[in-house]
Amino acid sequence: MLAVVVTAPGGPENLELADVPDPRPGPDEVVLAVTATAVNRADIMQRRGFYPPPPGAPPWLGLEASGVVAEVGTEVNGWSVGDPACALLAGGGYAERVAVPAGQLLPLPAGLSLLEAAALPEVMCTVWSNVVMLAGLRPGETFLVHGGGSGIGTAAIQLARQVGATVAVTAGSAEKLARCAELGATMLVNYREQDFVEEVRRATGGQGADVVLDTIGAKYLARNVDVLATGGRLVVIGLQGGRTGELDLGTLLAKRASVHATSLRGRPAAEKAAVVAAVLEHVWPLVADGSVRPVIDRVFPLAEVAAAHRCVEDSLHVGKVLLQVRPG
Repeated sequence: MLAVVVTAPGGPENLELADVPDPRPGPDEVVLAVTATAVNRADIMQRRGFYPPPPGAPPWLGLEASGVVAEVGTEVNGWSVGDPACALLAGGGYAERVAVPAGQLLPLPAGLSLLEAAALPEVMCTVWSNVVMLAGLRPGETFLVHGGGSGIGTAAIQLARQVGATVAVTAGSAEKLARCAELGATMLVNYREQDFVEEVRRATGGQGADVVLDTIGAKYLARNVDVLATGGRLVVIGLQGGRTGELDLGTLLAKRASVHATSLRGRPAAEKAAVVAAVLEHVWPLVADGSVRPVIDRVFPLAEVAAAHRCVEDSLHVGKVLLQVRPG
């Protein structure tokens, strides 16, 4: 089969299509004939050589995919050849086929095409597991997400609104902030011109944010702690702004606040299956009734993977950038 391989750590020019062995399903796995996958920041980090796949995962990129079940492992129940599905992956989505544990497979939400469904698994699982399952966002709280125009951001805005929270976002342009407002964000901060700590405090009467979802890391650590309300929860899921920062424990103590740092990719299969089951129960009905929707900026054919990476790397998008492998 064809897959996108990284010829050497570096830029998008080091991505190319190559023949690789077809995957075979383990007893508890299915093989998905891939219709589409999506470009995530983690793919860019892996391409640069900074985020290797966990043991047992394919070496090629891709943390989610949609497609049709092509093979079923001997211990799999509930799935049959020909079933449409989308999946959360540890890697391997940039390919014509991928093997995935059955517990990480999701049916298509009602009304969505296979192409659209490729935009959902990674962001919905990431946001729900971190914002709701871990941080416990509640109705009436204030939620801040950095990078509101990203795939994570556009999903987080919608899910937080469904929980009943007030949503604050940071983004780098008026156009992206306008898109965030359309999705339900009401506190809009242009990080190039405004200080998000000051703006969120002002908008909340000095209280701050109850939950912060951060993909930046070290660069924002001190200010993220500053913006937390009493009892606030900071969840760090990315390191775009560095991995080492100074944490003011005195401020955390005074606020009775907490800091969590988590990733989804390397978790054991059983933990991922629990997250997927929660998303199926709580998020999929919202997608099916239109309350939450995939936000897709553009779609590239798999052969144009380098251009898709440049688009995401340069933050030219709002929502998800997809790679189409076959019609669907």
